[in-house]
Amino acid sequence: MSLFSKLFGGVEKSKPDPVTYKGFEIFPDLMAEGSKFRLMARIEKTIDGDRKTHTVIRADVFDTRDQAESFSIAKAKQVIDEQGDSIFS
Repeated sequence: MSLFSKLFGGVEKSKPDPVTYKGFEIFPDLMAEGSKFRLMARIEKTIDGDRKTHTVIRADVFDTRDQAESFSIAKAKQVIDEQGDSIFS
């Protein structure tokens, strides 16, 4: 088990179908913390044939998986709107 997992609990990978937004794919990979879920999303995009990935992790925790997924997607969209492709730099 990695140090990251020991400190923060396990990351729950999202279902296989990502949310597509402005050419990016958003995966709400949530981080379980006891009975709560921390906001976490993986943003991916293929640029010039190369698959790029950026992970967004916030301090926000939610009581339900649905709440955490919804807010993770919203936060990822905000990051995309603010930074665009530069998130991969």
